[in-house]
Amino acid sequence: MEASLLAAGALTGLLVGLTGVGGGALMTPLLLLVFGVAPMTAVGTDLWFAAITKLFASRIHQGHGLIDWPVVRRLWLGSLSTSAITLAWMHFRPVADPDGAFLKSVIAVVIVLTSVGLLLHKQLHTLGYRLRTTSAERFKAVQAPLTILSGAVLGILVTLTSIGAGALGAVLLVYLYPLRLTPPRLIATDIAHAIPLAVFAGLGHLVIGNVDLSLLGNLLLGSIPGVVVGAVLSARLPHGVLRISLALVLFAIGLKLWWAVST
Repeated sequence: MEASLLAAGALTGLLVGLTGVGGGALMTPLLLLVFGVAPMTAVGTDLWFAAITKLFASRIHQGHGLIDWPVVRRLWLGSLSTSAITLAWMHFRPVADPDGAFLKSVIAVVIVLTSVGLLLHKQLHTLGYRLRTTSAERFKAVQAPLTILSGAVLGILVTLTSIGAGALGAVLLVYLYPLRLTPPRLIATDIAHAIPLAVFAGLGHLVIGNVDLSLLGNLLLGSIPGVVVGAVLSARLPHGVLRISLALVLFAIGLKLWWAVST
């Protein structure tokens, strides 16, 4: 049991419960930059960390009846399919990247994109709201296909980097469902989609040998109490302030990781 890993798990779990974001976007760069974990091990371990942590938050949200299951099923249709394809590609065509520079660079780019998406959260919601109210029939006609496509993109990113199911998923959903998903329902729905995707991708990484079970155990000891507290508080705190603060932190982390790779 290591205090630093427990603290990292607790902080990340709290943010996951509060915002639905952070399982991968925060933990993976922490494992890379602070704890010096190998990139593929960081990704594989974080997938299980995110899945188990979000499971506890999801049970609380489900008890409040906040999960929109039709939206979740549309996302799964795209994400689980592309996750399987990505795992097969990783198994049969592994990237020759001994020092992990390529994977670290991809993770850094995804984190920066995630932070930008979070900063534009309000603008995307406004755009989606305007299209939904002024061109309702046309918007609703493409809503389901775009949700499936969004899931497909998330499946690739999550399997390759462990990042995207929470942060980018929330950004996409706020545009696609501006009326249907209130902030608490958005968080709950996003978490419910992320869990099976992370488990599915995590199983593939486990078979490949990318999961450190001892590391995972330490992180979960901190994250499970943290995510329960965060999920209970999520409906009571200002989501806008939390989102902007998290976006700025992620942007700085993404730049730091990119700088570490390039120097």
